[in-house]
Order: sequence, then structure tokens, then C-alpha cells
Amino acid sequence: MVDAIVSPLLEMLISFAAEEMQQQAQLVTGVKKEVDKLTSNLRAIEAVLDDAEERLVKDKAVRLWLEQLKYVSNDIEDVLDEWITARRKLQIEGGVDDNALVALHKKKKVCFCFPASCFGFKQEEFGFKQVFLRHDIAVKIKEINEKLDDIAIQKDRFKFLESGSKSSEIPRRVQSASFIDEEEICGRVSEKNELISKLLCESSEHQKGLHIISIVGMGGIGKTALAQLACNNDEVNRKFDKILWVCVSEAFEEFRIARAIVEALDVSSSGLGEFQSLLKTISKSITGKRFFLVLDDVWDGDYMKWEPFYHCLKNGLPESKILVTTRKESVAFMMGSTDIIPVQELAEEECWLLFNRIAFFGRPIEECVKLEKIGRKIAGKCRGLPLTTKAIGSLMRSKKTEEEWQRILSSELWKIEEIEKGVLTPLWLSYNDLPSRVKRCFSYCAVFPKDFNIEKERLITLWMAQGYLGVEQDEETNIIGEEYFNILATRSFFQEFKKDDDNRIIECKMHDIVHDFAQFVSQNECLSTVVSGSEESAAINSLGEKVCHLMLSIHEGAPFPISTCRIKRMRSLLIGGVVFDHSSLDGNILEELFEELTSLRAIEVSKLFYTKSTILEIPTNVKRLVHLRYLNLSHQSIEKLPETLCELYNLQKLDVSDCYGLKELPQGIGKLVNMKHLLDDKTDSLGHMPVGIGRLTSLRTLVEFHVSGGGGVGGSNACRLESLKNLELLHVCGIRRLGNVTDVGEAKRLELDKMKYLSCLRLWFDKEEEDGGRRKEEDDQQLLEALQPPLNLKELLIGLYRGNTVFPGWMMPLTNLRSLTLEKCEKCKQIPPLGKLSSLEKLMIWGLKSVKRVANEFLGIEIIAFPKLKSLTFYWMEEFEEWDYGITGMGSTSIMPCLSYLAIISCPKLKALPDHFHQMTTLKELYILGCAIPGVRFRNGKQEDLISQRANVYSREYDLPQQIKARMRMYSE
Repeated sequence: MVDAIVSPLLEMLISFAAEEMQQQAQLVTGVKKEVDKLTSNLRAIEAVLDDAEERLVKDKAVRLWLEQLKYVSNDIEDVLDEWITARRKLQIEGGVDDNALVALHKKKKVCFCFPASCFGFKQEEFGFKQVFLRHDIAVKIKEINEKLDDIAIQKDRFKFLESGSKSSEIPRRVQSASFIDEEEICGRVSEKNELISKLLCESSEHQKGLHIISIVGMGGIGKTALAQLACNNDEVNRKFDKILWVCVSEAFEEFRIARAIVEALDVSSSGLGEFQSLLKTISKSITGKRFFLVLDDVWDGDYMKWEPFYHCLKNGLPESKILVTTRKESVAFMMGSTDIIPVQELAEEECWLLFNRIAFFGRPIEECVKLEKIGRKIAGKCRGLPLTTKAIGSLMRSKKTEEEWQRILSSELWKIEEIEKGVLTPLWLSYNDLPSRVKRCFSYCAVFPKDFNIEKERLITLWMAQGYLGVEQDEETNIIGEEYFNILATRSFFQEFKKDDDNRIIECKMHDIVHDFAQFVSQNECLSTVVSGSEESAAINSLGEKVCHLMLSIHEGAPFPISTCRIKRMRSLLIGGVVFDHSSLDGNILEELFEELTSLRAIEVSKLFYTKSTILEIPTNVKRLVHLRYLNLSHQSIEKLPETLCELYNLQKLDVSDCYGLKELPQGIGKLVNMKHLLDDKTDSLGHMPVGIGRLTSLRTLVEFHVSGGGGVGGSNACRLESLKNLELLHVCGIRRLGNVTDVGEAKRLELDKMKYLSCLRLWFDKEEEDGGRRKEEDDQQLLEALQPPLNLKELLIGLYRGNTVFPGWMMPLTNLRSLTLEKCEKCKQIPPLGKLSSLEKLMIWGLKSVKRVANEFLGIEIIAFPKLKSLTFYWMEEFEEWDYGITGMGSTSIMPCLSYLAIISCPKLKALPDHFHQMTTLKELYILGCAIPGVRFRNGKQEDLISQRANVYSREYDLPQQIKARMRMYSE
């Protein structure tokens, strides 16, 4: 993992040196000298890191050396970050000219070559400050160089091998074989039966290419054992002419694998010195034969290496099968798998039986009885991993006394000693195969408690804050984060996935063993602890300055652990978690934290919705957190943010969502030119947006832009709606209080349709209550027409609209629109022909109180109405009494042929569903609550239970999805 720290540092140093040359570094010649020395030392260290990480498992001295290197590397990163931030501050603080700031930020990187006069400085004053900064940086780098010198000297003592010259003595993975005693296998009955069934089934006549079956699962889960069972099955042996077993392992070495297949075919490979000659021999040997080839432990996802084998192996008979075992689902897809069999953990009782068979072998019965209780607890720690269970069982076989067993139970089983014995070797192998940056992302996950629901978006944000996703401002860090997350997911480091309506992962968990391993590779950098008593957390005190990333969960009545302030190296402070009470955290404690923990990159003080916030203001010394990239203050009782927050020039994400009392954002917010995400939803007290919002040209997410009274004209501090046109990179945008807009021309000048990256748009036509008067209905209609979005829009919400119909001329051309919500458009009497929206998958109609009838106009005139619609919700429609298309002869497949989810809630006058639902076979979930429908009744008078045979029908509020419950709570407030 250390290589993932050193390599980015070298990039920073090279960039730093280049910029210094541009800035006439000869003013302080010591800077260049120290930077050159630092770069040289780091390059020499980087060259041996591969060998050092190989040896850290067995050599404690190496482990300590790497730990020291990591600390110094963090110090270097801090110093360089401080320098870059200080120069940025010099430029921005004098920038009174809006255009200058916008131009500054539209550069690929924030460069440092602008004349000082652009920002109100005299040239000599700017130059003096530059000299002072260079002198300061030279002193700090010199101090770090002294530390790094010692580390470099120690490096030479270890006699590390440089990359590319590793010793052949490095142990290789133990080669697998196809032989196994079936009695040694516990469980796996269903997986075994499924695999055997697929091997014995005849291939389809229409199937083209090879029949490839992949067994996918994390290391140590039993994939190889399952493949071995298949090879030893009598029916399988009778079916195939040849059964071949090849252990592929980490590197997909084409020549070695081809030779192994040849030898498995009982053909001599002597004299076959070319890869192509081996392939020809394989092709000839399998022609006219039905073969079964097992490729065990495939890691490499390079199709170019697999392709020659794929074409060669097609010469066997059509009934031939290839079985692949892999930890990577991506490998299974790459190889063209016809079937994928995922392998999960053993059940608790199966795990115990396996442990019992090994650990209690040959023991007297009375001894077994005495140790069973402890043994079950130890087996429980294995959490269903066969490899780990066998390793621990073998360890316990040598332990004779109850005291020895208890000591093992109470110890950390996954520390160094156990890793050396091979307990976590599969995880270690999988980890070493990760790209270096992904290694850091994985180890960071140890900051969460075990069995924690990890939100993917939150995790990616935390990775971003630490700089794990790269530093290029042109790149979308969320895309890189998604890629890294998917790598870890397909390697089985994550499990228990929760997905959204689009089948995208939104949450996951880590297996306890994987969590222990993450804790090991992070070398105690990450800590999650619960404070439940009156005393300070022992975990915090014991680890001290080793902790870089801390999650605190504080029980009700427990004090905030003030010792946290002593952890100077801390880079993440996440206050919250499974259980949390904010009563012990206030502004005074925050002030002390901000004063001491100046290396922080990420802070969360997010309150759970059912706890009381005691944070009423944010201390002004928040400006000391110059490295901060992510600040989460959601659900707090704050009314305003300090102006000093605008000195956090590296801040990329600010979350103030659900801060209902927040009345204003800082006026200097335009200085936060690196801001990418401003999450300010449910900040109803915000009266306006400060002028500086229009300067944040890196913004990707602006959840709510609040239009001030008079459209922003009335106050010089308020940002005009049309200023949003500068935010060309916006992906998500919401605009509130459109009812305050008095000039439709301002909406036209916004030119929403030119925002080519905009994928989600939310428009609310509410108005400040104290502003008096109501708008005309036609005003809202004209305003909605003026707010034309780009054609690539995927998600649209229109709320609190006062027109008679929500049907702007630009809606039907939105052929990419997938989600549409119409919310509290109370004067709308007719729902537009939304059936024409060819890509629409999700439609939510909430609070349209004037709609009485949904008729054929709703469908449009297309051959297939709503061709892709999967989810439809009607909620709080007080006058909705008839749902009838009045169309005969139209087959059920012509209306909503893909619908799987239907919710009709709080529609008290609706008595029946349209007849086409009677024949619908795709419907899986039906929610009917607060309606006049007796059971499931259709317009033809039939009370049909056919639909209930195909779908789950719910009629209790308890059964409603969380999304609908949340919406109901919001409307009831």
C-alpha cells in the first residue's frame, strides 16, 4: 500500500518543481535543492517497495520501517498541500473581479502564473509574500529530508531487491489438484448439485461457442473444492472422454498453461518449444472428443491472452465443458461464461461441523464436551469460510487445555502469526493483485465498524477527500471511484449488496474476516470505536498518533473523548455511526478539534434524524483546516456558516442538507473554486444564494438554488438566476422559489438547454410567503417553457406548479428521460400524454389534487404506451375517482408492458383499476392504501385474484417502501 502513497508524492514533487521554475525559484535557492534531494530519496525508496511489501508479513522490522515511511510521506503531502494552498490563497483573496476568478478556475489546474495586479496586489507585495512562502517551505522540507535520510539509511540495511529483480525464492501459491475426499466437504449440496447438473446437461443446439461455467467467490470460500467434487463425480467421469485440470494462478502465462493442457491430455510436450505448436497439439488431441477442462484460480482479465485458447478449444465435441474458478466476476464475463455459480459462506452449523471434524479429531469424548462451548465460539469467528475454518481447526488440534482455547478465543486471530500460517493468504494474494491506488481505498474501509452498511457514494466521497482517486481536475472523481468500488466488489471484498431501482449498488458490507484483513494492511491507521461510559476510549489512547482515520459513535450520556484532539496526524474524523448522541458535542469542542487537527481532509458531524443537535454554530477557526476536502454538517441546528469557511480553498464537497434553520451561506463562497458538490436540500430558511455561487464553475451538484424575492434583483448580495449559466459542468441542479421570478427573460438567459452535462433537474415553483400576492397561472406556464433543459436529461421533477396542465413544449422531445415526478401541482386538471416518453422507466405523480380522471390522453397515441415504464406511483390524489382509458381491443402488452411496481396511496375516491392490469404478467409489487378499492377490483367488475398470484399485494402502511414513507412524513408536516 505504501507504493500508492509514494508514487503520487513524486508526481506532486515534479509538478511542484516545475511550477517553482516558472515562479523564478532562484529567489530562494534552498527550495530547489531540498526538493531535488527529497525527490531523489523517494525515487530510491520507491524502487524497493514491492520487495518491502512482500517481506512485511514475516519481518516486523520491515513493517515498522514501512510505517515510518508512511508517516513521513504524509508529512510531505501536508507540506506540499500547504504550499499550493497558500499560493492559491494569495491569488484568490485579492480577486475582486468575478471574471478573473472564473477564468482562473477554468484552467486545467489552478495555475500560479497570474500577475499579482489581477487580484489587487502590488507586484512587489505579491513577490515579497512569494519569497516568504518559499523560505517557509524550504525550512519544512529540510526538516522532512532529515527524517527521510534516516529511513533511506535503514533501507540499505534491509538489502531490498529493486523492482524487476525479485528473488526466485519468493514462495508461490500452492498448486491445486483435482483429487479430494468428498467426506471432507461440509455443506455445498445445492452448489454441487447445480454444478453437476450443468456439466451433465446437453448443450443447446442454438448455443454457439464453448460452454463455460464459472465458479465465483472470495478467496478461501471453497471454489476449488467444489470443482474437485465435480471432477470426482462418477456421472461426470462417465460422460467425458477427457478430464483436464490446470492450475492457472496469478499470472496467465500462455505457454505454461498450454503445456499443462498438453500434458493433461497425456501427450508429450517435449520438442514443443513454441506456443503455436502447443495449441496445434491441443486442437488435434481434442478433435472428436468430449472433454471437461478445469482452469483453477484464474486472475488475469486480459482477453488477448485467453482468445487463442478459446478458438483452439472449440475443436472438441459440442458437449465439452470448461469450468473456471475465479475471485473476479469480471474474469468470468471476459472468458464468455455461459453460467456463473456464486459461492457464499458456509452456514453456521456447517462451519461448526467442519471445525469439529478437524479440531476434535482423536480427542477423548469428555475433553470434547468440555471444549465444545469455546470451540463453537471460535468456529463462529470463521464466519463460514472453509479455508479459515480448516486453518483454525488445525491450530486448535494442538491446543490441549481449556486455558489455551480461551486464549485463542480472546486474541485477535487474524494478526501476523495467523497470516504467516496461511489463514488469510488468499486475501493477501487478492490484495496484492490490486492496483496500488485501489489498495489504499480498500484499507480505508477499516474505518467502519464490522457489519456496517457502507454507502457507496459516501465511501467514494471519503476516498476523494484523501486524494486516493487522483488529482487531475479534468477527471470526474466519482467515475474513478465507481471503477475502484467495482474492482473491490468483483474481487469479493464487499458483500450483501443493496441495489436501487436501476440495479446499481448503493450499499454493501464487508465480511468480518475481510474487515480484519483491512485493519491489518492499514497498520492501525483506521479505527472505529464506541464511547459508552464516562471514561475516555481506551482504543484511542492505546493507538495514539498512529490513527489517521477515526469513526466515533457516542452513546447517550457519554462525554466526547477530548483525547481525540491529541491525534495530530488525523485525516478523517467521522462523528456518528450506528449509535450516536450529539449532546456531548458542541461548538466549544469543535473549536478545540479545529485548532489541533489541522491535517484533516474529511469531517462528518452528521446527526441522525431522531437525535437532538447541540451544534448551533461553526467556530471561525475552521479556516485552520487548510487540507479539508469534505465537510458534512447535515441535520444540524446552525443558522449561518462563518465567512472563514471560505478560506478552505481545497474544499470539494459541502453537505448542509436538512439544516432547516440555515438562513444564509457565506458571502465569500465564490472563493471555493474547487467545490464540486453543494448539498443543500431541505434548507428551507435560506432566503437567497450569495453572488459567489456563479463563480463555482467546478460544481457538478447544486441540489437547491434558492431564487430570492424579485429574482435576485432586490439585493446586491443575492445571486441572479441567470448566473447559473456559468456552471457549465452541472450534472444535478435544483431550483427553488421559481415563484419569485418576475422576469421570464431571466429564465431564458439561463440557457439550461446548453448545459450538456445536466442529467437531473428539479424545478419548484414556490414563493416566499412574506412577499405577498399570488402569481398568475400563465406566468408559471411561460416560465416553465423558458426553462427548457438539454435533450440528454434523464431525471426531471416539477413541483408546486400552478398551471392548468404540466405540458411544456419541450417535454416530449426528451427521449432520454427515465424518471419523471410531478409533485403538488394542485391546479393541474389533466395529466399530459406521458405515454409518449419512450425511455421513461419511473413515473411518480404526487398531490395533483384537481385531477379527477386518468383517461386515454394519458397514454398518448403511440402503438405501445409507456414502453419501458417499470414503476408507477399515484399518491395523495384527493379527487382521483376514475382510471379508464376507454379503449377496446388494445392488448395488455400495448400498455406498460414492463411495469413491475404499482403504488396507489391516499386516493380515497378511486374504486377500480384499469382492466389491462388484469392480464399483466410483469407486475411484482402492488401497493394499495387509502383507496376505495375493495381488494383488487377491476373496472369490468371482477374481483380477480390472478394478479395476487403473480404479484405481492400490500395494503398496510407498515409494508410501504421507505421512499414513500419519507414522502408521507414530509407531507404531514
